[in-house]
Amino acid sequence: MRRRINLRMSGLGGQGVVTSAHVLATAASKDGKFAISNPFFGAEKRMAPAESYVRIGDEKIYDRGELVYPDVIMIFHPTVITMGKCYTMPFYDGIKKGGLVIINSDKPLPILEENLKFLEDQEVPIFYVAATPMAVEVAGTELATNMAMLGALMGATDLVTMESMEASIRDRFGKKYVASGGTATLDEAIKKKFAKKEQLLEKNMATVRKVYDLGADWIKTVKSPVLV
Repeated sequence: MRRRINLRMSGLGGQGVVTSAHVLATAASKDGKFAISNPFFGAEKRMAPAESYVRIGDEKIYDRGELVYPDVIMIFHPTVITMGKCYTMPFYDGIKKGGLVIINSDKPLPILEENLKFLEDQEVPIFYVAATPMAVEVAGTELATNMAMLGALMGATDLVTMESMEASIRDRFGKKYVASGGTATLDEAIKKKFAKKEQLLEKNMATVRKVYDLGADWIKTVKSPVLV
């Protein structure tokens, strides 16, 4: 796998895009890697465009801010593509050759043929995963969509270990943590959904593991090497 992996997460306010980046970077750090996460969003409100960037590598990382050339792009909501609710357009802009696109959708989206051709030429496969339905099925709430997306990423890439992810999720939800006003509000909404904190942790991890298996099965079907 590449010595440095850059990820761009694009979604809508309230989906936990910022939280996903933080949890992933923390998990990578627990695996002994260097990692940095950065959020990027405008108005802190539900359904507004939101992006987060994660950089993971074997050496200390100094650059921050907007991530222009990602190895992995994660799309947390179909309208990021279909309605252009994204700060980076087109959604795949800057993707490196041999990278990966993960889209939260239960069916392929109407992506222009020229865009699909570009991704094919770049040897970038698209992994469609029904993250929101899976989150509802396993955790009982769409608020766990971000956990499903992380599970898909882990299964398809082995970027972080399951043990480190569980430890990171426990750090994030097992104690009081405030990243921003919007994130704190989301945290409280999630905690009210699950009466007990331990149940929240268990449901999040169950979602990660469930979708991890889907990602692991999917990557076996991909002909082009990913993130080598």
